[in-house]
Amino acid sequence: MALSIGIIGLPNVGKSTLFNAFTKAQNAESANYPFCTIEPNKAIVPLPDDRLEKLATLVNPKNIIHSTIDFVDIAGLVKGASKGEGLGNQFLENIRQTKAILHVVRCFENDDIAHVETNIDPIRDIEIVETELILADMQMLERKIDRLSRHVKGDKSVAPLLEECRKVYAHLEQGKFALTYSSTNDGLKKQAFSDPGLVSAKKVIYCANVDEAGIEGTNPYIEQLVDYSKKKNVEYVVVSAQVEQDVIDFDDEEKAEFLESYGITESGIEKVVHSCFRLLGLASFFTYNAKEARAWTIQKGWKAPKAASVIHEDFERGFIRAEVISFEDFISHDGEAGCRDAGVLRTEGKEYQVADGDVIYFLFNV
Repeated sequence: MALSIGIIGLPNVGKSTLFNAFTKAQNAESANYPFCTIEPNKAIVPLPDDRLEKLATLVNPKNIIHSTIDFVDIAGLVKGASKGEGLGNQFLENIRQTKAILHVVRCFENDDIAHVETNIDPIRDIEIVETELILADMQMLERKIDRLSRHVKGDKSVAPLLEECRKVYAHLEQGKFALTYSSTNDGLKKQAFSDPGLVSAKKVIYCANVDEAGIEGTNPYIEQLVDYSKKKNVEYVVVSAQVEQDVIDFDDEEKAEFLESYGITESGIEKVVHSCFRLLGLASFFTYNAKEARAWTIQKGWKAPKAASVIHEDFERGFIRAEVISFEDFISHDGEAGCRDAGVLRTEGKEYQVADGDVIYFLFNV
């Protein structure tokens, strides 16, 4: 289950610097997973999780395989992107392929880096981007409503979907994201949102891109973004793309010391990943054998057979039971043998909801 994050924002706000810092840093730190650039603006990188490293020290596998994140550095948006201005069409199509949006907003001043709107104003910048997303969705729905209006003349069964599309359109007209639209019929809502998909239905994290001074404390731009995020109930993170890039070639100890000097307890990519996991309701579980220790990403609430399907569909189809140890127990009892002796290894059936950090061995038969 890949986690795909689209990095968006106006031109010259730090998107590409952040993208390069995240992807190169992870490539440098994780020799067990090959950095993969699919296109010039897309990369697959390992998802940071210290728990997997700790588990591996106990089981000593040949390889450690992290879950992965797809990062997509989406072309800088400009006013009129919804009408195809700049790289608008490509921008919007790339967003549709992601699970979440990291909206990078410039929150620092630098006379050497021109701002497309001439001055720094994070709220204005956010509203420019979000307006284009909403306008793009309205155009898509206009075409869909037009098709359904013609179709309904010969097939009355599409009338409920047509009415739902009109309600979504009216919601967008108020300047609201499709994400905030509520319906009494989830099935109709899903149909209205699909084909090709509403970009404003994506969940968003605001990323305040700051300079070194902004990391140490705050500034008026960060305060504006934080207040705006809280009012809209949107996740936010504060990251310095430049600082992240500066530590790319550092080893783990040097990087930790450098970040600590700025009072940073976790890297930018860790902040983003943790926010995405909260936002999307994701969790990780672990498996291991002599060949590899591996992390897998699932939705919270998935039952054991469904979770097993991310390994292979046969695991779900032929599921018998799962042997489960919590990560904390696995570490505190020095591995599986100690957990068996302590009686903390559990046998779970088809109704078990996998918890974040579970170490699992699936038994199946097909």
